[in-house]
Amino acid sequence: RMAAAPPSYCFVAFPPCSKEGLVVFGKNSARPRDEVQEVVYFAAAEHEPGSKVECTYIEIEQVPRTHAVVLSRPSWLWGAEMGANEHGVCVANEAVVTREPASESEALLGMDLVRLGLERGATAKEALDVIVALLEEHGQGGNYYEDGSSCHTFQSAFLIVDRNEAWILETSGKYWAAEKITEGVKCICNQLSLTTKIDAEHPELRNYVKSQGWWNGDSDFNFSEVFSLADDHLACCSGRESLEKQGGDVSAQAMIDVLRDKDSGVCVDSESFLTTASIVSVLPQDPSFPCIHYFTGTPDPSRSIFKPFIFVDDVKLVPKVQSPSFGNDDPAKKIPRFQEKPDRRHELYKAHEWARSLLENDQDKGQKLMRIMLDLEKQGLEAMEDILSRTEILDPAEVVDLFYDCVDTELKFFK
Repeated sequence: RMAAAPPSYCFVAFPPCSKEGLVVFGKNSARPRDEVQEVVYFAAAEHEPGSKVECTYIEIEQVPRTHAVVLSRPSWLWGAEMGANEHGVCVANEAVVTREPASESEALLGMDLVRLGLERGATAKEALDVIVALLEEHGQGGNYYEDGSSCHTFQSAFLIVDRNEAWILETSGKYWAAEKITEGVKCICNQLSLTTKIDAEHPELRNYVKSQGWWNGDSDFNFSEVFSLADDHLACCSGRESLEKQGGDVSAQAMIDVLRDKDSGVCVDSESFLTTASIVSVLPQDPSFPCIHYFTGTPDPSRSIFKPFIFVDDVKLVPKVQSPSFGNDDPAKKIPRFQEKPDRRHELYKAHEWARSLLENDQDKGQKLMRIMLDLEKQGLEAMEDILSRTEILDPAEVVDLFYDCVDTELKFFK
């Protein structure tokens, strides 16, 4: 039996379930407990014809222009667990296990495809088209963890969202199917969820599964039933109910509350896995308003705060949530890989470790600190609500230091 996939959760809420005129996206990234996640920004860029891009394990053709992106990613790899681009596209991925073993040979990781979709797609559908074309050309495979002793491989599922629609994309090798969503609440986790409502698929998908003897062609084609191991496709989403309970009022705060919920299992804190980072994005359907992306940059959202980021030109970089770079000396880049594990903790992560030990050892002090932190978060959320309720256009100068200042203030409280 293959190792279980880490139980991450991704959500999207559309009107009428979300606050008026907003699409709300969220993800908890469950990863190995000690893995550090960083938050990084890459500006839009032009690239010379014929240039290449070095992904986690393989090099592929670069495109003439890449969009600006902000990513939350395990700091040893090139891609991302989740992120957004300047056009209001958000992508998150899930590791899934299907009846086809995932390839150990190094190709694109699901996490590389998140970043490639964001860098190359100006809408959710464009990002989907980018991801499936790259799957066809390069395949997916390679170790999902920074682990020199064994290779952990998975297939990928994606939640791809923009201001108008979302796509759930599920893959097995190069084969895939996708469903389009434009209303209500949707949750995906580390199991296949697509059934008979399929809005796009690999042209050879049905012939392939027939040739494998997995589907006879007579019954309705149900993607999860065809590709899941025995009884794996259960209704996975405990978090979906808590979002639906919000009625028509899913806001950034409601999404944050769902991501913090340990009782439902959405906030993972187990022997092997931890929610190592979280994201919430608010995408106004009216394009004259900016999209707002909240990142924790630290583990366990119930002990972290969500800090806002808005795309503007010359946005200030935030080295304090970036892990140290080891260049070509990085054990993740040398073959054989992962022979040692360098210290990848960034400044905010270290400060957070200190705060966590305080929460565990001195409850009064710890809770007081947590209250101050949540108050800071609330101020940020209220300031963002104000931006979304204004009639005048946002002045970029007002938010160019936004994420930087929030991280800085958080660090000052820890000091």
